Amino acid sequence: QVETLKEKLLEQAQEIGRLRSELGCTDAEKHRDLLAAENERLRQEMKACEGELRELRRWQQAPCQDCAHLQENTELQERLSQLQREAEETRAKLAELDLEVQQKTNRLAEVELRLKDSLAERAEEEERLSRRLRDSQETIASLKSQPQQIKYIIKTVEVESAKAKQALCESQSRNQYLQEQVGMQRQVLKEMEQQLQSSQKTAAQLRAQIVMYEAELERAHGQMLEEMQAMEEEKNRAIEEAFSRAQVEMKAVHENLAGVRTNLLTLQPALRTLTHDYNSLKRQVRDFPLLLQETLRSARAEIGQAIEEVHNTNRELLRKYRRELQLRKKCHNELVRLKGNIRVFGRVRPIMKEDGEGPEAADVVTFDAEDDAVLHLLHKGKQVTFELDKVFPPQASQEEVFQEVQALVTSCIDGYNVCIFAYGQTGAGKTYTMEGTAANPGINQRALQLLFSEVRGKAADWEYAISVSAAEIYNEALRDLLGKEPQEKLEIKLCPDGSGQLYVPGLTEFSVQSVEDINKVFEFGHVNRATECTNLNEHSSRSHALLIVTVRGLDRSTGLRTTGKLNLVDLAGSERVGRSGAEGSRLREAQHINKSLSALGDVIYALRSRQGHVPFRNSKLTYLLQDSLSGDSKTLMMVQV
Repeated sequence: QVETLKEKLLEQAQEIGRLRSELGCTDAEKHRDLLAAENERLRQEMKACEGELRELRRWQQAPCQDCAHLQENTELQERLSQLQREAEETRAKLAELDLEVQQKTNRLAEVELRLKDSLAERAEEEERLSRRLRDSQETIASLKSQPQQIKYIIKTVEVESAKAKQALCESQSRNQYLQEQVGMQRQVLKEMEQQLQSSQKTAAQLRAQIVMYEAELERAHGQMLEEMQAMEEEKNRAIEEAFSRAQVEMKAVHENLAGVRTNLLTLQPALRTLTHDYNSLKRQVRDFPLLLQETLRSARAEIGQAIEEVHNTNRELLRKYRRELQLRKKCHNELVRLKGNIRVFGRVRPIMKEDGEGPEAADVVTFDAEDDAVLHLLHKGKQVTFELDKVFPPQASQEEVFQEVQALVTSCIDGYNVCIFAYGQTGAGKTYTMEGTAANPGINQRALQLLFSEVRGKAADWEYAISVSAAEIYNEALRDLLGKEPQEKLEIKLCPDGSGQLYVPGLTEFSVQSVEDINKVFEFGHVNRATECTNLNEHSSRSHALLIVTVRGLDRSTGLRTTGKLNLVDLAGSERVGRSGAEGSRLREAQHINKSLSALGDVIYALRSRQGHVPFRNSKLTYLLQDSLSGDSKTLMMVQV
């Protein structure tokens, strides 16, 4: 029962909270009163406007029927209708608010009834608990009286037999049981007293809350009455202000009417002037089409002449552009030709720990301080001198080497074939010069970066398509490093179109858009390249690797097409068979490598000395690169020492 009372108290607390939230209905009543005041104000304005309208109707019957007050009359009528509509809308809102206030009042009455019923039920429950408490107290009193008789019997009765002993034991156990029952009843009584006290406190709190809510309702009611009185006073004040304002406006209307009459008298000469101007403008408009046609004819003639001049200027500029383009290409080609279509550079590798120590590791190469194209070599006690196009000492950086090479990349974009070799014995640094490292790239990476940079710079006038192939020549056999079957041997054939150009049927070619694309292709091909460990180099290249980049260009303005080819070749290492320790198949590889390198040296020598016959067919390497070594092609041989 106590738990039931607690639940009812909780429900009543929730109901009181809901009533608190619903007490906000006074805001709705305030809003309703505000709307009522606004409605009353609009009524007063409507009455004032009706008075003004009646006054204006009287003025309409006066002789000034054609004056500007007719328009003011129309505007006032529209304003009157608008005010009437606003008054109707305000009445509708006021009715809705009245209905809402009535609903909330009904709900409040229902809640008060339920609260009274709950209080009555609680009083009945308290009465029932009081009765139970009195019953429990009577039961405890009767239980207290019984043990005293048992004690008295225990004292007076003496044990004479076994039955008497048994009865005595049963009486003692009965006495103990009754004492436990008395203790339990006392505890229950104590708990029920505590619950009764808490229930009384809760009832007192609820009564206090009810009194507080009634006081708050009374205060809200008084406040609402005060606000209604204040709004009534404000309404009266607004009516007086509207009346005074209407009087002022009426006076202003009378003054405006007098001014309009005066203006009508002064406007007649202006009207005659405007009529004269109108007739003159009418004559000008009648003559305007002829004037417009004449102006359009002269404008068309001037525009046509200007277009013809611009067209002639564009033709002249295009002709000069084409001439300058050919002249730049010719000058650049002449500059490269003067430097030599076949150029031979030398680069000396510094001494490393792999070269050993002692007199065998001494540097036998010296340089000429006054001539960077001369290289001296100490051989068997005698000094031998070699003359090249340029010699790079050991301290030369990758960037310094590439500065001498970058002109060839421009020639490739202009439509010439370019071939760059790295030539030298095993371990002389060919792969470092061509490929370099990630932090310090070599000729390959720098040339490709310059190539794409030049292509992006000319993108406004030229359209370029760049493709790449990778191949190797291993034991005089040509293999595709990018194909599905890298071990398949390919052949070099003449083009069937009769141009005399060479091509390789089945050689894989990929279109690329950036240096990263070429690097991915080159890494894929690098996996299939043949390398082997020898005594001279831990990872000696056993084949000639070729990276062939083809650049096809189209001049959008002239329609000129160009095709250039950039061949980046990392040659296999040349070595003495006795020193490299090659045996068996490695020995045959070394023999093929040395033979092809000798053939390449013969071709370079024949081209430099301008001999009539150049032995291109002596090796697959020179035969494949024939179109990039002869004619206007540019060749660079980087000799690693």
